Amino acid sequence: MKNMNSKILLVLLATVGLFSCQKKLDEAFANPNAGVRVPTESLLPGIIGNMVGNSSAAGSAYGTANDGMQVGRYVQYWATNSTGNQFDQMGGATGASDVMGSVWAMHYYGMGQNLKKMIEWGIEEKKWDYVGVGHAISAWSWLTTVDMYGDIIMREAFNKDQLVFKYDLQSEVYDTVRTICRTAINYLNNTGDSANPANLAKGDAYFYNGDVSKWKKFVYSVMARSFNHLTNKSSYNADSVIFYCNLAINTNADNAVARFANTGITGTSNFYGPYRANVGSMRQTVFICNLVNGLNPSFSGVADPRAAYLLRENTNNTYKGIRPNGGTSGLVTADQPSNFWGDAFGTTAAPTSDANARYIFKNGAPFPIITASEVKFMLAEALYRKGNKAAALTAYTDGIRLNFDMLMNDYGSSVPSTRVITTAIRDAFLANPVVVPSIANFNLSDIMLQKYLALFGYNALETWVDMRRYHYTDVESATGVQVYNGFTPPTGIDLFTNNNGKLVYRARPRYNSEYLYNIPELTRIGAIALDYHTVEQWFSKP
Repeated sequence: MKNMNSKILLVLLATVGLFSCQKKLDEAFANPNAGVRVPTESLLPGIIGNMVGNSSAAGSAYGTANDGMQVGRYVQYWATNSTGNQFDQMGGATGASDVMGSVWAMHYYGMGQNLKKMIEWGIEEKKWDYVGVGHAISAWSWLTTVDMYGDIIMREAFNKDQLVFKYDLQSEVYDTVRTICRTAINYLNNTGDSANPANLAKGDAYFYNGDVSKWKKFVYSVMARSFNHLTNKSSYNADSVIFYCNLAINTNADNAVARFANTGITGTSNFYGPYRANVGSMRQTVFICNLVNGLNPSFSGVADPRAAYLLRENTNNTYKGIRPNGGTSGLVTADQPSNFWGDAFGTTAAPTSDANARYIFKNGAPFPIITASEVKFMLAEALYRKGNKAAALTAYTDGIRLNFDMLMNDYGSSVPSTRVITTAIRDAFLANPVVVPSIANFNLSDIMLQKYLALFGYNALETWVDMRRYHYTDVESATGVQVYNGFTPPTGIDLFTNNNGKLVYRARPRYNSEYLYNIPELTRIGAIALDYHTVEQWFSKP
């Protein structure tokens, strides 16, 4: 019996030792698949980082900037300095590729459970400001994602007990976006309990720095977008756009802008800067160059002072661009534009310094998400559609002025001294009747082309929404002017073969999270078809 008791004691001691060892291991190496509680404040920086382009061990470059490189080709911000790029040809992703899947990954992975946890823990801790900000970003992300892909997973999203998920209609996502916006405002209005601007600033240091009033304007801007996108619907209500625009971001001080620590670590710098080396093959197009060099029919003969801020000169010191899928487009060497980092047309390698880069192509340059200029152009379009052309013209003029001011204040670095914009130069431009015409000569094309310029580079996705609303080449019936005057989509051999003669209207869902296991749902919505990317979206249909 004594021997047996000794054995039992040894087993107990061994078991205690094992438990003690296991406890130390668990403390030292937390299970990454288990629920780990972290400070709520620590989640927000990464969530905001995903709005542009994140960097994480499980995957990088998720966000709008990465997909913006391809969408920017669709809207002809830029094209590749060689031929054969399928996105220059308005093609979609093919094969086992995650290109054009970064917004999908941003929404479902990069934000995903992190955003859910921030909201959940924020409620438990009564940090209503964090809860409100979480809902604000969630609304923005849902709208951005549905506009990119069409039907997406909503009701069953983020259910950890499922492996396959059903897709929901775009219209239902739009309704949900507005519900989330209203919820965000309710929480942001709650300043009691543990809501505290200084504490919010800990997680919000690189966006609004804890300013709840600015987050509210961000939410109203998302609401304005959601109503503005539906201009082709019989249910379109200009008054809703106007109402939310008036509550939204209306000064550059309130612009929603992601900023970067720029410490020399990849994830802390601008996605389009030379340090991250993502845009080496991109060159400005004929279309955007003609908007600033006086060759676009809507602004004929007018040299836009913003050219030196947004685009690049060639060695002839002029602004010329290339055609999508056109390579050098027949330009002699001296007419070929520099790349966005200031190097020669044929150079694709990133320089060691961003000294010659400008605008959003510098390593530490702030990256706008929504600006006052965009809001003013939404307002101008709604007022114009309502028939109040005088007020629309005022909003349009404000939109141009705000964009000038943003460039002058935030993006003047490396601009040649002879081309720096002054207040006098800005005002002279706005006094030009070709740019700001009389009410009688004012048209929809003016609004959309100036909005296109104001969103250049940082907001390809929203510009793509606008262009799809006008089916790229729609003509305003009252004036007979093409809304995107001078824009020519690729045709013939310049249009991707899988398009079957049609233009692009959506991205396919991300390959590695959908086409490997969710085939029945993809088949149901038609996403297996090679030309799925040409299927028109709900928001742009009547």
